Amino acid sequence: MNSFAVVQARSFADAAAAMSQKSYSLPVLKAGGIDLIDHLKEGLIAPDVLVDVRRVRTKDPITVSGDEIRIDATATLAEIAAAAELRAAAPVLAQAVENAASPQVRNAATAAGNLLQRPRCWYYRNEQFNCLKKGGPTCFAVEGENRYHAIFGDGPCHIVHPSNLAPALWVCDGVVHLTGSDRPSVPVRYLFHTPDKGVRTENVLAPGEVVTHITCKKAPASGFYAIKEKQSFDWPVVAASVVLELKGTVVQSATVCAGAVAPIPWDLRNVSLALRNVDVADDAALTKACSVAGRGAKPMSDNGYKVKLLPVAVKRAVLTAAGRKVEIDA
Repeated sequence: MNSFAVVQARSFADAAAAMSQKSYSLPVLKAGGIDLIDHLKEGLIAPDVLVDVRRVRTKDPITVSGDEIRIDATATLAEIAAAAELRAAAPVLAQAVENAASPQVRNAATAAGNLLQRPRCWYYRNEQFNCLKKGGPTCFAVEGENRYHAIFGDGPCHIVHPSNLAPALWVCDGVVHLTGSDRPSVPVRYLFHTPDKGVRTENVLAPGEVVTHITCKKAPASGFYAIKEKQSFDWPVVAASVVLELKGTVVQSATVCAGAVAPIPWDLRNVSLALRNVDVADDAALTKACSVAGRGAKPMSDNGYKVKLLPVAVKRAVLTAAGRKVEIDA
């Protein structure tokens, strides 16, 4: 492993300045360091400086004021999951992170780190494969092992977005706030890009831009549901985040976003439209509305099962958002 310097930033502005110094050829931002350590161990990066922002925190890293929720970039997943006021204001956020990874990881991993983590594709993570994302000539998933890869998006790289928090913030109109450039913020809906817009990166942040905090709207009728091979420490194979506006048990409007099925948080607008005027107490009508979740999918050789599982995850997320009991065989 190459040696590197460490800069202990006193503020996000300090961090942005350090990230922009021309004396460094590959500065890397570090908060919880979970994904960074993986990259170092796997030989995927060789930074010459780590800019540590772990200690850059406000007195109250998570606040709810009026109709707005504010989350520090360095707030941990454990803090988000444990914040009672946030859970009441937008349950989808707490639900999205409360079972992510392991308790040890949740105690260290941060909100911004979760949003900006790199893909978990086993070809990208294995230094022996020079895949498209690492500057190589091909996406090995196309003809290789692809059971956990994307069913939406047209490539050329077929990663799935790894963040649970991103789709949850997406349905809550989340915004990431920045320092280090002229633009003060970017909506979460526009934070990520598909591989055809740049295969080497996953987000639109420019060098030197640093996330300071995240804001989003309250969404008391919201829910998250992930289906995993193991419901404990494991990555979702499909996930869904939902925000509802209800009149009694009837959906007036819905916003639905899927995770683990595309290179970006995937807007399920067809489901949002199908859910309008559906009574969540009407199981047949709800199942029919959620069944359109897989439309437009282009599964690969080994991941067609995701097309069948996605409507199930969406339905369970809707029921969760509506405060209704989720039957495992529903």
